[in-house]
Amino acid sequence: MKVKVCAMSMCLLMGLVPSAVLRASDLPKVVKTQTGGQLIVDGKPYLILGGELGNSSAGTAAQADDVLPRVRALNVNTVLMPVAWEQIEPSEGKFDFSVLDHWIDVAREQDLHLVLLWFGSWKNAFSEYAPLWVKDDPARFPRAIGADGAETEILSTLGGETLQADSRGFEALMAHVRQKDAAEQTVLMVQVENEVGYLGPGRDRSEAADKLYAGAVPASLIKALEEHQRPLSQELQVHFNARGRSWKEVFGEASDEVFMAWNYARFADEVAEAGKREYALPMYMNAQLPAPAERAGEYPSGGPHPYYLDVYRAVAKAIDFYSPDIYWPDFEHWIQRYEGVDMPVFVPEARLEAAPLNALYAYGAAGAFGFSAFGIDSVKAQADGVGTEPAIAQTYGVMRQMTAMVLAGQAARTTRAVVLHANSPRASQTVAMGGYLMQATLSRSWPAKTLLEDDGAMLVVQTGKDEFYVVGQGLTVTFARDPDVDDRTAGIGSIEEVSQKDGAWVTTERLNGDQSNQGRQLMLAPKRERIYRVRLYSVEREGQRQR
Repeated sequence: MKVKVCAMSMCLLMGLVPSAVLRASDLPKVVKTQTGGQLIVDGKPYLILGGELGNSSAGTAAQADDVLPRVRALNVNTVLMPVAWEQIEPSEGKFDFSVLDHWIDVAREQDLHLVLLWFGSWKNAFSEYAPLWVKDDPARFPRAIGADGAETEILSTLGGETLQADSRGFEALMAHVRQKDAAEQTVLMVQVENEVGYLGPGRDRSEAADKLYAGAVPASLIKALEEHQRPLSQELQVHFNARGRSWKEVFGEASDEVFMAWNYARFADEVAEAGKREYALPMYMNAQLPAPAERAGEYPSGGPHPYYLDVYRAVAKAIDFYSPDIYWPDFEHWIQRYEGVDMPVFVPEARLEAAPLNALYAYGAAGAFGFSAFGIDSVKAQADGVGTEPAIAQTYGVMRQMTAMVLAGQAARTTRAVVLHANSPRASQTVAMGGYLMQATLSRSWPAKTLLEDDGAMLVVQTGKDEFYVVGQGLTVTFARDPDVDDRTAGIGSIEEVSQKDGAWVTTERLNGDQSNQGRQLMLAPKRERIYRVRLYSVEREGQRQR
């Protein structure tokens, strides 16, 4: 990774330059665009081809030497790694960053960027990554109380000393990252806590929580929701009564969950603010989403999921954006819930098995600046030992070639994507772009017409008036003119399989005859991620020519 040279570089590395001297324009940042947002690194848009490590995969320095080269071989460019509070501050006020420093050093050697995941007071709702000196002192660091009156294994959001200690630990982390990394900027972003929320029926029943819940809803929260620039989520809007006073009057049946969302948002905002005072990298929060039919408390209640995300956005001003961890089959539904709230789209965790296809959808349909498959360190460099690349490595391999094109297409709104499954209620899906309709179906064998693959996906980028680059697998695509544009007849001029060599596109195969159904369709190879350049044409119909 190229070292940035500037007048203050040596001072930064020595920790002699305060954070106030660092210009915001010099740091990685997430900027909003008309199509969502972009991550800017070194002054240019950056596309995260990410992988998140398993929870216990970054706990030692030696693991970096094993894990990061293997992950780099999968064409990943950014690794999301946990940083545990208990590890960096094993004794109160005494910090040890030696493990993190080694990971940063090895990441640089492997030309990888990092996103740090702060496992502080909460990870997946519980508090197992808090230091022992926090866990064994419930009088000082109180626990949330369950509906049965028993202490839970979850730190209360209302523990004042918990907030102070967490903030100090995070502040120390960010100060150290600034000193270690400001010159090279290996670390791009930081996640604040992890999948926060209350598990169990209702809400925290601690004495402090009961007292606060019995009082009035803060006028500032009601005002912020009333003046919200976009419509509130349906789940919040149906309960919201701005004329009420108590939590129950204002939020009705949703009052317990909104109350918890408000408390987690306040806590995270202060932690993030403390960290940004030292090093103002982009900071986000992730959300564990409800499974089908799950109720609040069965999933972490009060987390930043779409139902009550408006509360977070009204309260936690130091959090730059919010992201969904998507493990459920309805990937499109959940990413659209975040895409539709005027925020940059980033998927920090996604189910590894479905990641190769869903990544294409995220980049192409939602304009995501990043996507990350969970458990990336568990993937073998060669699938089944037969020398073939794993599916996620294929996807990231073609996306590395397509990165500049995709980033330009996202900004210009000239990207589209489709994902289809054998059990999908839709047999086909059509996208419109550049005056054409592109109808995708799962590819079938001939003449038996059995499915060649149970799943298929494609990402399309328009690069010229009648030129499109398509990356994907397992789909058959038919092209027609869009009747809303004109009634001309469309056809395929040429289909080429292409790849990049020395920065230029090279044709590796020209697909005619049987490989394009006699020039009528684009047939994406099953179980092989490839890039195709498709040139179309359109002509007037015969009757139009005669006139």
